[in-house]
Parts: sequence; structure tokens; C-alpha cells
Amino acid sequence: MVSTNPTRVFVARLLGLDVFDPLGDRLGRLRDVVVLSRGVRAPHVVGIVVEVPGKKRVFVPMTRITSIDQTQVICTGLVNLRRFQQRGAETLVVAEMFDRRVTLADGSGDATIEDIAIDQHRSKDWFVSKLFVRRGHSMSPLSRLRRNETMIIDWSEALQGPRTEPQAATQFLATHEDLKPADFAEALQEMSDKRRLEVASELQDERLADVLQELPEDDQVEILSALDVERAADVLEEMDPDDAADLLAELPSAQAEELLQLMEPDEAEDVRRLLEYDEDTAGGLMTPVPVILPPEATVAEALAHVRREELSPALASSIFIARPPLETPTGRFLGVVHLQQLLRYPPPEALGNLVDKNLEPMSDHAHISDVARALATYNLNSLPVVDDAGRLVGAVTVDDVLDHLLPDDWRVHEDNAPVKKLGGRIG
Repeated sequence: MVSTNPTRVFVARLLGLDVFDPLGDRLGRLRDVVVLSRGVRAPHVVGIVVEVPGKKRVFVPMTRITSIDQTQVICTGLVNLRRFQQRGAETLVVAEMFDRRVTLADGSGDATIEDIAIDQHRSKDWFVSKLFVRRGHSMSPLSRLRRNETMIIDWSEALQGPRTEPQAATQFLATHEDLKPADFAEALQEMSDKRRLEVASELQDERLADVLQELPEDDQVEILSALDVERAADVLEEMDPDDAADLLAELPSAQAEELLQLMEPDEAEDVRRLLEYDEDTAGGLMTPVPVILPPEATVAEALAHVRREELSPALASSIFIARPPLETPTGRFLGVVHLQQLLRYPPPEALGNLVDKNLEPMSDHAHISDVARALATYNLNSLPVVDDAGRLVGAVTVDDVLDHLLPDDWRVHEDNAPVKKLGGRIG
């Protein structure tokens, strides 16, 4: 039986709580609450969405919840670990109800939902009971309630607008600001198309660029195409050039060219060069902006470069040594200095003395199978890529190769194998 103490909890306070089984084993974290709309009646709470190890989100029905309060959630029963998929009549509280605008039934104005309370009835079923809202503009000159004032109202005191109205994403972004881009992208994939675009449109350009790079190509195209063209060009500038090129390659040529024209010339030039290569070649996979230094640079300078926060671990693992110019395509490529070597030598040591000259660079027209074979053979995270003139034009990282070799739907692949004490939906 479900615990009757307390009988009311606010959803925002449940987010991120650990979900345990009766023996105290942690199953995952609560990420959302699923309700079933019932017309004018308060929605019925049918379950919770739990993020289990592996970043997969699964559904746990309320019939399996034995205790729920502001500190933890305890459930029981055997359920099958299947990725949560929203059904037609279901609504996600955090993703779809928070930030939604409602009209107050007393005619005093409108408000925005910031939190929702759920109550357990004598039947042991849970229902939405209260809304914590922030007032918008007042429609009544006699109203004493000021704009931005918060209050708790009954569900029946708010008139829900049509689901076609735009929905803000302020509360959703606030509760998910600490998510890594890959995890945020997964949360976006679980939303309806409309809600996905609403949330994406409110992200800062840099954050949106990072998230886009973690989404399947179809979702990338959908979101980018929904943006104003000038903002879309700004977002592309924030993306890694190879990811921006991959995305532009999925767009109609006229749309891609328009966006390239709006980008800063330097960023657009890098992307244009990548678009000239076949997608299954080293040139089509590479990034044109690895860490490149001259042979006279020191170990101290190299370490300062690889400390940059925006640099991926794969790119930070190697310093590419070349003659000027140091922007790709560079002067003559000389070799690679591995991060591990930097840690073995004093700060003033010149990088030219540490170059690994035994590592053969890849041709920019080399097939992806050759690139993968070289990375595996030498246990490397990245490889230099050169053109026919021996100039460094970029670097291929192991994550780029994996991204290309894995199935297109690898980000949403389902593992249907049962996992301890978790499982499929009831009803």
C-alpha cells in the first residue's frame, strides 16, 4: 500500500530525488511525473519517469510506488527496463505543464505554472490538486494582485489554454541547467515536436550548439530550420566545424548556402572546406581546429593550450606540430607531441625535441575504415590529417569515427533486457 504521509507533494521538489527499492538499492533519479488528462477534471497521476544507470529513462507506474515524500521515493515490484515512450493522452508535468500559461477562472488575469502539487486520495490514486503560479497581466482594474505575484490555486481555478499556444521554457531550463549536453539532448528527444522547439529556442546559442551536436540528424535539421536564419547562422558558428558541416549537408543546398553567407567568413571557410570531402573520408570526419603549435613552442605553452575548457578530451590528447601558418591548412606538418610526453619534460623544453615522427599522418582522402584501423592499431584518441602537399588540414578523433560507424539510431537504441526491479508499464 502507498504511504499516506504525506498526501501532498510538489513536483519541483521531487526532481532529481533518488528512487530506491524496499531493500535500499538505488534504482535511479526521478526526472518527471506522468499524468493523464481527464477533460475538466484534475489529471490523474499514472507514474514517474526514472533515469536509470546508462542515462536511460524508464516508466514506473504509481501502483509500484510505496512511499513518496520530499526526500526520497521508494518503489517495489518487477518491471521490465524499456525506454519511456509517451502515449497519446499522457502529459509530462515538467516538460509540458511547467511554464504553461493559464487564465484564472475569476477573470482577474492570466498566470504561468511554476510548480504543481499532487495529492493522494483515499482510493490510493494520485491526482493533480494545486498549481503554484506566477501572475501575468491583470484583466481586472479592481484586482489587488500585482504582476509577478505568486500564489497557490486549485486546479479548477485555472482555465487551461489550447496546447497549440507557445509555452515558455524558463522553469524547465532552470531545473535542467546542470545537465551535460548529451543528457539534455536525450531529454529533448523525449518531448513532443512542439515542446522540443519551444525549449530549444530559449537556449543560449552556445548551449544550443552543444546540445544540437548530441542529437540525431533529423532532430538537428528540425530545430535549426525552425530558428530565424540569422540566429541559425549564429548557432552554426558556435558548433564544431565538422558538426556544422554534417548538419549543413543534410539541408537543401539553397538553405545551406544562405546560412553560410550569414556566418562569419572565417567560420564559414572552415565549414566549406569540410563540405568538399566525401563523408566517409578522413577529410569528411576531421575537425579543422586541433591544437597546432610551432616546434619552437614550449611544454608550458602546450599545457596552457590543452587546459582550455572547450577542448574535447580527444583533441586535448595531442599537440600537432607544424611550420607557419598555424591555421589549417598549415605549413609543412612535422609530427605529433602526445599529452603524456608533456608531463615527462620540464616546462621550458621545446616541442620540436619531443615530436613523435613515427606516427604517419592520414591522407585527407583516406577511407574511414583505414582511419579506424590506425586509431585501433596505435591506441590513439586522434590522428593528424594532411593534404597532398603535406600540410596539416585537421585531425580525426575517435569519437568522430565511432559516431560515423555506429547505427544512425544509436542514441535512441533500446535495450529490452530486464534489469533488476525495473520494467514496463502497466495498463
